Amino acid sequence: MNSFASRRAFLKAGAAVGAGLGLVGLGGHPLWAAAAGPGAPHAEKLGWRLGCQSYSFNRFTFFESIDKNASLGLKVIEGFPGQRISKTISTGLGEGLSADARKEVKQKLADAGVKLVNFGVAGAGRSTFDFAKDMGIETIVSEPAENSFDALDKLCEEYQIHIAIHDHPKPSHYWNPDTVLKVCKGRSKWIGACADTGHWMRSGLDPVECLKKLEGRIVSFHFKDLNEMGPGAHDVPWGTGKGNVKGMLAEVYRQKLKAVFSIEYEYHWENSVPDMVESVAYFDKVAAELAGT
Repeated sequence: MNSFASRRAFLKAGAAVGAGLGLVGLGGHPLWAAAAGPGAPHAEKLGWRLGCQSYSFNRFTFFESIDKNASLGLKVIEGFPGQRISKTISTGLGEGLSADARKEVKQKLADAGVKLVNFGVAGAGRSTFDFAKDMGIETIVSEPAENSFDALDKLCEEYQIHIAIHDHPKPSHYWNPDTVLKVCKGRSKWIGACADTGHWMRSGLDPVECLKKLEGRIVSFHFKDLNEMGPGAHDVPWGTGKGNVKGMLAEVYRQKLKAVFSIEYEYHWENSVPDMVESVAYFDKVAAELAGT
């Protein structure tokens, strides 16, 4: 399983088998029958934690998203607000979850060997910080108003939780990294950027240049590769598009950045796992090359 080709073949087989089969784990939660893919071990050695943004699976429940994440061999996940928890818990993911529902979510994550590390794109009030603290979330991905950062910086320090400013495509307020840098200026280490590489491409920006500009302020990623530049572009397996994934990762490596990379795959909604399989394999291959292993 050391070669890239063998690795990709193994992952594809696992993804195909894992599409619907299930076993029952602790607490009665379903577990994948298929063996999990190998994940991204070379990337982990660089301090790069790869997981899925559950918005990639917004046609499914959060519990199903956790299972799909685990089937890729990935150990972290980013949740999005409002996603239905399970077939039996209709409440959406977020601060409105009851104590019992939160307990079930925590158990499901533990059963799957997955940690909920990021949450977004979300609001950033105290109730969101309370929810994040209770669930062990490290970073709230948000697009706060510029005049809210004095208060947010204090909340981040109080809760020891990051705010990562997300960029939707223009004309969204934070589409340009210069605006993100402006609101980060003079702020603590708890305020930074969630670098959405695909949305930069949709805004006509070079992701590598954006990463260079944000050096020292990148907290996390919504990582993407798209088929073309411009607003009509769609996701493709990493390394096959126009985003220069290898160049992006080389720049992250140069910055010695350790961060969470969330796979946000907004294409082939009903069956995106095979494309993610290729993306994970390519990501780890590049990580191994950068590390010289």
